[in-house]
Amino acid sequence: MRRRQVYLIAGVLAAIGTGLLLYKVVALGFPLTPKSTAAIWDLELRLRFEGEGGPAKATLAIPQSGGAFAVVGENFVSGEYGLTTRVVGRGRQAVWSIRQASGAQTLYYRATVQRLRGSAEVARESAPAVRIGELDEARFAAAAGLLEESLRRSADLETLIPQILQRLRDPGNTNAAVLIGGGASPADRLRAAVDVLSLGETPARVVRGLRLERRLRDAPTWVWLEVWDGASWLAFDGESGQPGVSDDLLPLSRGRRSLVGVQGGHAVQLSAAVRESEQGALLAAARGSRILSPAVLSFSLLDLPIRIQEVYRVLLLVPVGAFLLVLLRTLVGVKTFGTFMPVLIALAFRETRLLGGITLFLVVVALGLFVRFYLERLRLLLVPRLAAVLIVVVLLMLALSVVSHRLGIESGLSVALFPMVILTITIERMSVVWEERGAAEALGQGLGSLFVAVLAYLVMTSAVVGHLIFVFPELLLVLLAGALVLGRYSGYRLLELWRFRALARDSY
Repeated sequence: MRRRQVYLIAGVLAAIGTGLLLYKVVALGFPLTPKSTAAIWDLELRLRFEGEGGPAKATLAIPQSGGAFAVVGENFVSGEYGLTTRVVGRGRQAVWSIRQASGAQTLYYRATVQRLRGSAEVARESAPAVRIGELDEARFAAAAGLLEESLRRSADLETLIPQILQRLRDPGNTNAAVLIGGGASPADRLRAAVDVLSLGETPARVVRGLRLERRLRDAPTWVWLEVWDGASWLAFDGESGQPGVSDDLLPLSRGRRSLVGVQGGHAVQLSAAVRESEQGALLAAARGSRILSPAVLSFSLLDLPIRIQEVYRVLLLVPVGAFLLVLLRTLVGVKTFGTFMPVLIALAFRETRLLGGITLFLVVVALGLFVRFYLERLRLLLVPRLAAVLIVVVLLMLALSVVSHRLGIESGLSVALFPMVILTITIERMSVVWEERGAAEALGQGLGSLFVAVLAYLVMTSAVVGHLIFVFPELLLVLLAGALVLGRYSGYRLLELWRFRALARDSY
């Protein structure tokens, strides 16, 4: 009776999951494989600050359509704030205001940005006026001296900009020290370069923006320089000063205005997240089948904030790894330490990469076992012994990170992302099995755990698997159905058939 209940529940779950998948694929046209969506990105800007209890006003530079990009959709999460948008110079600003703001305040701006077809030409403009910055006598003389040095070693605008930025980066250049002082940021150097160029009657401006990458939770702000050549604005790299910048840089603000400004608050923090827009491609598929704004999309993971989506992109892979572990243990007969430890190790391999992760795992476990066997001679209680092993594991990880850094091995720096408690329990269990069942059994379970972790890593890092499980989370119902069915399996395992092959030969 219970077997029938299990099969009935599993059949219902599998039918629901498969039905939802077929509806999305057939009716809505969702792709079963990850397709390139490099022309559309989701952008999220998060502004945080501490209100001082009185009126507060916050401004944030936001993208506008023009040039190589178009803003095809945007929304604001403002709470009780009043919201207006305005055009300032060559950019846009969002302005939030409230009569009273006390404590932590969080404001969001979200947009969908599309790359336009064709060349990324800057809109035609009339010749801008040259505006000399507010320079005192000493800084004016330093700017003039730096400009003269750079002009002597350049032939045209494309060679002049690198010369200016090279001198501004030189800590031994006295003119640069007077202009910007020590420890200047790239934005400070570019603002100084604008002042230097203004003395030569060359209009220039600082541009701040974001790089539109495939997936980036904490996107850094990029700065570069635009210089007027008499007909149009030319872009120059903010570090090297070489002409041309990447075509995936989205401008947010131009000129001396900062990206964010807050009145009536302090501890201001601005963070950005960028991701290729799967939702844009899926909505296009839905519109293509004449189903506008389907409810499936409104209540899907694609409607969540980008940061939360990135968390679920990892969490949804854990059941996939767990189901793979069920298959290997139930049908194949692979022995492992624990149920979820190999899956967690596979997640750690995502940071260290496979080869580096395997090496680090073997080194830490081997050295940890050596220390664990020594602690056994001291006759310690269980909890203090586990704490001692945990401390040793952390020290080993620290030592490996330092050594790998000295050797120039980047993957070693990610060893701290290993689940330390899991490694500690693995060392403890491996030592216990070693003492009770022998070295062969302990090494077998340890290598089995590593084998499952490697397979789980390969599956969980597959682009196709990641796309399927994120766009079609109902597939988890199918995995659940499979786990229920396998839970009733009581037959032979493949390794047992190999183990008892001699008996099979003798029976014939």
